[in-house]
Amino acid sequence: MTARCAWAGEDPLYRAYHDGEWGVPLRDDTRLFELLVLEGAQAGLSWYTVLKKRPAYREAFAGFDPQRVATFGAAEIDAMLGNAGLIRHRGKLEAAVGNARAVLELQAAHGSFSDWLWGFVDGRPLQNAWRSLAEVPAQTPASQALSRELMRRGCRFVGPTIAYAFMQAAGLVNDHTVDCFRHAEVAALAR
Repeated sequence: MTARCAWAGEDPLYRAYHDGEWGVPLRDDTRLFELLVLEGAQAGLSWYTVLKKRPAYREAFAGFDPQRVATFGAAEIDAMLGNAGLIRHRGKLEAAVGNARAVLELQAAHGSFSDWLWGFVDGRPLQNAWRSLAEVPAQTPASQALSRELMRRGCRFVGPTIAYAFMQAAGLVNDHTVDCFRHAEVAALAR
C-alpha cells in the first residue's frame, strides 16, 4: 500500500490532486493565479469542495487568464452568481477580479507574478520534515509576510492561513509528511 499524507484520504479526485499537483513547484503565472483564486474561494469551506468545482471555475474565469479576469465587471460577477458550478459568494468572486488586477501590477513591476512570489522563499521551495499532519502549521512567518504584501496591493481573501495553503499548493513549501511517497519526489524537484 502506498503511504500518502493523511489528508489525501481515499477519494480518487483528492488522491489525484495530492499525487500529481500538491506541492509541485509552480512558476507559471496563470496556474499561480488559479491557485490564488481557488485558495481564496476555499475560505470557510473544504478544499474538496473547491476541487470538485475547479472545472467550472476554469471556464467561468477564462482559463484563469489574469488579463481577461481583470476586465470582468458587474455583468460577469452577476452571471457567475447564477452559476451553480461555482461557490456563489459575491465577495470571493469580486476579490478574484481585484486579485487579477494586483497580479497584473506585480507582473508589470517584477517581470512576473512568479518571480515576485518566489522571492518570499529565496527562489527555492522550503523543505519541511513533518512526521504527521498534526505538526504542519496553519501559517508561518513567510505566509504572514506574503499575506501582508498581497493585502497591501489590494488583494482580498489572502489571510496568512490562506497564503500558507497557497504556498503549499504552489510548491513554495514541501509539506508532504516524511512517510508520504511524494515527500522525496517533491523534494527532488527543488534541486
